[in-house]
Amino acid sequence: MNLVKYRKDELPPMTPEREAELRALAESDDEIDLSDMPELDRDWFKRAIRGRFYRPTKTHTTLRIDSDVLAWFKRRGKGYQKHLNEILREAMLRERGAG
Repeated sequence: MNLVKYRKDELPPMTPEREAELRALAESDDEIDLSDMPELDRDWFKRAIRGRFYRPTKTHTTLRIDSDVLAWFKRRGKGYQKHLNEILREAMLRERGAG
């Protein structure tokens, strides 16, 4: 199967055939037997590890940052960019109410 990606403004029109196919797929979810699969509770999610199987894509960018802030990060040595990203992600999640 080939994966085709579209931007929102490039989506092809919904045809009756495609709509029927999507409806049939949604209805087939009821036929899935989940009896041997434990339900995931809050405790499971507390122990879950972010990024264990999913790695967000990285984007190369240029960022203007105060020299003293950059020096503070670089003092940590190797991995300072990862640490900067972790702090930014934490702030993003906190703002979105997910952290």
